Amino acid sequence: MELKWTLLVFLLLGLFLHISGSRGCSPGYKASKSGCDDEDECVDNICGNHSECINTNGSYYCNCKEGFRSTNTPNFTQSTGQCIDINECTENAECPMGMVCVNNIGSHSCECKHGYRESRGDSNCADVNACESSVCGAHSNCTNTPGSFFCSCSSGFSKNEKNSSCEDIDECKHQSGLCGSHADCENHPGSYSCKCHHGYSNYGNNQSKCIEITCNQFEAETQNTPEKLKSLLSLLMKSCESLRDPDGGRHLGEALLENLFTSVDELLSEGNLADSDTLSQFLGAVENSMRLIGPQLKEPVTRMETHNTYAEVAVKHGETPPTGSVILRTDSAHFNTSWETAAGDSYPGFAFAALVSYKDLNTSSDYFSGIGKISQEDESRERSDTKKGKITYQLNSRVVTAIISNPETKQLTDPVTLIFKHVEERAESKVMNYSCVYWNETQGAWSGQGCVKAWSSNTHTACSCSHLSSFAVLMALYPIKDTFALVLITRVGLVLSLICLLLCILTFRFCRSIQGTRNSIHLHLSVCLFIADLVFLCGISSTHNRGACAFVAGLLHFFFLAAFCWMLLEGVQLYRMVVLVFQTTLKHLYMYAVGYGVPLIIVIISAVAYPQGYGTERHCWLSLEGDFIWSFFAPVCIIILLNSFCFIITVWKLAEKFSSLNPDLSKLRMIKGFTVTAVAQLCVLGGMWVFGCFLFQEEGTQVMLYLFTILNSLQGALIFFMHCILSKTVREEYYKLIGRVCSQKEKKYSEFSTNQSSNSQHPLRTDQSTRESKI
Repeated sequence: MELKWTLLVFLLLGLFLHISGSRGCSPGYKASKSGCDDEDECVDNICGNHSECINTNGSYYCNCKEGFRSTNTPNFTQSTGQCIDINECTENAECPMGMVCVNNIGSHSCECKHGYRESRGDSNCADVNACESSVCGAHSNCTNTPGSFFCSCSSGFSKNEKNSSCEDIDECKHQSGLCGSHADCENHPGSYSCKCHHGYSNYGNNQSKCIEITCNQFEAETQNTPEKLKSLLSLLMKSCESLRDPDGGRHLGEALLENLFTSVDELLSEGNLADSDTLSQFLGAVENSMRLIGPQLKEPVTRMETHNTYAEVAVKHGETPPTGSVILRTDSAHFNTSWETAAGDSYPGFAFAALVSYKDLNTSSDYFSGIGKISQEDESRERSDTKKGKITYQLNSRVVTAIISNPETKQLTDPVTLIFKHVEERAESKVMNYSCVYWNETQGAWSGQGCVKAWSSNTHTACSCSHLSSFAVLMALYPIKDTFALVLITRVGLVLSLICLLLCILTFRFCRSIQGTRNSIHLHLSVCLFIADLVFLCGISSTHNRGACAFVAGLLHFFFLAAFCWMLLEGVQLYRMVVLVFQTTLKHLYMYAVGYGVPLIIVIISAVAYPQGYGTERHCWLSLEGDFIWSFFAPVCIIILLNSFCFIITVWKLAEKFSSLNPDLSKLRMIKGFTVTAVAQLCVLGGMWVFGCFLFQEEGTQVMLYLFTILNSLQGALIFFMHCILSKTVREEYYKLIGRVCSQKEKKYSEFSTNQSSNSQHPLRTDQSTRESKI
């Protein structure tokens, strides 16, 4: 009993002591042997699972972990707040394109949308092609979309609303007149076909209407048709006949196109298109062939180039007529039209446009090598519109054929545009303009009716035409008609020049007092100019005869060059007279070699190198093509430069001799006079051909023309004046000659008077047998 009470006492005592000690430390501290120590409240996870407890001296506070936020203040205790989750997807979270944000407890994640999957190697999402698996069923088309897909029935099928399946459409039943009245419509799963009646065809396009096929255009029109053209027409006839037969075979359009242009190459290479009838057949065959072949081509655009041809064909097939513009290009032309124009009003289910360019048609025969032929209406119109003289025409573009599927092309509602590239780059002027023309097969000639020139430059011409055929660009050349004054000056002046040159020739040949090397040079110079002026007067306009015109041009080339060569010899002779005192003569053999040999060599080389250069359409002179005119002007320029050099040296030496101590004044004055006349002669002839550069130009000015004509007409008179009239020795010879002629006339007159008086004293004797009177 005592023991129990003893234990109870001790317990009560301990409890008292404990209560007494606790009351001695502040909150957050606990008693220890040394006193009160800080109590660590964070040991018991007092802040919860989504926060972090931070102990302080005598207390603590809580911080929310990442992805959470406090409901009160950032630093809180268990009694003042708690941590709740942050929804990053509604605040500042960002996900790559194609991904969506998913919120998690304390974080978030980016996941691919429905219909996408994560790409390998990066964090982006790629579309899942749902059409890789058969999700739409038979006769339907699956179309994948970003993140999804949709199904549509194939062409020729429609969706059954009850079970969403695709069922065949019977086009023949639901669309009346689908194949036209000349074909039988046959239905197929998802499609249909038109079986044409005999004599009709849809050119292998089984879903197009059938149109009537005629093959008469592939028959040879004349017996003179070239064999190659007959072979081509025969091939096309067989192809055409096979199209007329519904059970016949089919030719591939590409193969037919290749055969066509192979035959065209052979025809153009052989040059069998020299007459207008054959040309009309050829161009008509090409046009009809393209109408036969074009609808059979499968590719939207087909190009084919051979040695002599270049073609481009555009084709469109479909139930509805095509719209928009169509532009075709070859190496030499552009063709611009519209699909509405190509299809026409009666659309058969296809439309095509074609452009064919003939590379060598212009040079395959003589018919196209020079002057083009135009229709009588155009020629009469040109004559009434101009007073410039005879007009000549020349093709300056490649011939092209433009074809469309529309059969009604004689009068198009919307004109088509053709842009041609010029063969010869040349700008229009007052003596030349361009005309847009087409080949009129009825008249067998070029005609400008229905074609208007839209614009033109030196390289291209644009034509607007209201019909289709074979087209080209013609150059109309208007020769400048010589005025009456110019013709009068030329004829009168040349006649005067010929008289003066003839007097010069007689003077230099028979006047003994002036014989010498220089006189021989003047004699041959006068002979060359006399013959050149005579040929110029009689034959410069003989362009109607090609051979005679070329001969005249060759003579003018030779004698004008020879005149300049003899002038060069005169300059050399003067140089030798002043500089080489002991050797003042030239051997005649050397003079002939230079005076006649050098021009002959130049003319022979020129004629062999380019024989077509002699004679032009306007004058019998050297051609301007290929710079052939420089076969004359280049030697003339060289001679003028050499002569100028010789005269400069001569004048310089003369000045030195005049300034010497003992000059031979009489001889020096004589040489000075020779030099002055030689320089004046060079200026006259050389200056004449400076203006002559512009004489034969088609755009030469009238001023240059008059200057050349005047100088050329008066050169004989000038030479006669300088070398004969101004020469004292020659004048004395003329006085002697005139005196002898006058004395001879007086003597004859006196003798005649004496005889008259003696005869009057004797009567006439009559022969009785013959009854004739005798003096």
